[in-house]
Amino acid sequence: MASIRSRRALRGVSLIEVLMAVLIFSIGLIGLAGLLIISTRSNQSAFVRTQVTFLANSMADRMRANPYGLWKDDYSATYPFTTGTMPKCDATTPCSPDDIALRDKLLWTAQLQAFLPGLGPSSIACTKAGDLSYDPTAQIGLRPPFGGTCTMTITWAERGIGGGTDDNVDDGNLQSFTWVFEP
Repeated sequence: MASIRSRRALRGVSLIEVLMAVLIFSIGLIGLAGLLIISTRSNQSAFVRTQVTFLANSMADRMRANPYGLWKDDYSATYPFTTGTMPKCDATTPCSPDDIALRDKLLWTAQLQAFLPGLGPSSIACTKAGDLSYDPTAQIGLRPPFGGTCTMTITWAERGIGGGTDDNVDDGNLQSFTWVFEP
């Protein structure tokens, strides 16, 4: 008789153990899902930062390829740059340094808008070293050819941080990349 009573007392214990195991497993899965979401956001943020670095290097290379336009301060501007139309240059009508700089600024603006979410105010500001005037024949021997520095600032909004608008871009949380370089 004593063994029957002990069996009745232990009847629901295995069900409680199974429920507790399911509860602990569910909490683990919820934690794992949270880690996956955080990892995806971090991965997206790293991708955008890589794009910013690539775009900054691209514009710096364009500036180095056009030292005359750089001397004339054609690249200093606020971006997105929307003034002017794309110059039509071909084999019969080559581009001037001013046209090349305008083309570079318009193409770079299109790239910034295409690759960066929530593009904020960005700029390039170049300063010449000392009191150097623009004279391509006299200054071409300087190393680096520009003989000055440029400061490039790119701002954008990170996706998925905070509230944001319909496309999940938070304009209140702008990220910034500032680079001082010698073209």
